[in-house]
Amino acid sequence: MSRERIELRPGDPEAEARMRALSSPLRLRVLRLCAFEARTNKELAELLGVNPGTMLHHVRTLVGTGYLAAEAERTGAQGAREVPYRATGLSWRTSMPGGAHVLVETFLQQIEGLTDDDLDTTWLGLKLNDAHREELQERLFALVNEFKERGPDPDGETYSLFTVLHPDRNPPGAGAGPHLRQSAPETPDSAS
Repeated sequence: MSRERIELRPGDPEAEARMRALSSPLRLRVLRLCAFEARTNKELAELLGVNPGTMLHHVRTLVGTGYLAAEAERTGAQGAREVPYRATGLSWRTSMPGGAHVLVETFLQQIEGLTDDDLDTTWLGLKLNDAHREELQERLFALVNEFKERGPDPDGETYSLFTVLHPDRNPPGAGAGPHLRQSAPETPDSAS
């Protein structure tokens, strides 16, 4: 399976607008909140602890760049007009310079306040040639994309998956094998 990505590069006004839209952890969190459920500006502002006027600016930016789409208007409390928004999925296929650091910052904001029991973490060191690194990337992408393409389970809970493959600046000593570190502490029975 090929990783059909939309590469955003400086110089194209539309690409630059999309890069600005995705350069904010807050906007990425808005996209996450609107992935499975359409939400109004007011709901988003309350969920993220932001002034509704500020949120409206972010929502309009995401709508204007195709990352959010407005759904049919509805009547809210006291007959107020509400416009719910849903993520279009475009950000899933978008790649841009500097985007990785924004995703890491967004991830850190997302997990703030979660307990260790809420986080299933793995840290693995590998030594791979280019072909095996590419194979790993393609297989991970294919697996994640398979679950994404299934669509949400009606009876499911929402989860977030964050993966990062990067050069190891602190490799283990020569001759050492792969190392695995998980968030769950070792128990006396598992240490052998």
